[in-house]
Amino acid sequence: MHIRTLAILLIAATTIGLTGCNTIAGFGQDITDSARTVQRVL
Repeated sequence: MHIRTLAILLIAATTIGLTGCNTIAGFGQDITDSARTVQRVL
């Protein structure tokens, strides 16, 4: 049950993330920016 909920949330987050970027390059840039933010926090 929990795995199914997690999978649905992950798919929803991915879909929202992909619609926020116009291109695959934009998606890559978003991932890079997210990784840099996480590194700064840690």
